Amino acid sequence: MIGQGWLGLLGLGARAGTLVVGTGLVRAELQRDRVRAVVLAADRSPRTEQKVERLARAKGVPVMRGPSARSLGQQLGRSAVQAIGVMDKRLADGLVAKASGRPAGGSSGD
Repeated sequence: MIGQGWLGLLGLGARAGTLVVGTGLVRAELQRDRVRAVVLAADRSPRTEQKVERLARAKGVPVMRGPSARSLGQQLGRSAVQAIGVMDKRLADGLVAKASGRPAGGSSGD
């Protein structure tokens, strides 16, 4: 799960235009292979789980649990948000590392 401290990074990603927000947009960008990681609200709907999480896992895209949809939305200056797609590789790698307890950074292999 992504902690509260990392929510600020999602806000920065939103301002930089490297996030897609909402079930439909995240799904569309997953189909285009543009999403590097997905953050789902802890209280996401079964529809979001079916539509987004299944597709992300099928494509090998990491899926992380965030706080509530309301908390995610507040961080992005919106109402409740159930799904966020992270398109920036560095941001996605940092979030995945933090969520898994690994230190961020290291060899990127690029």
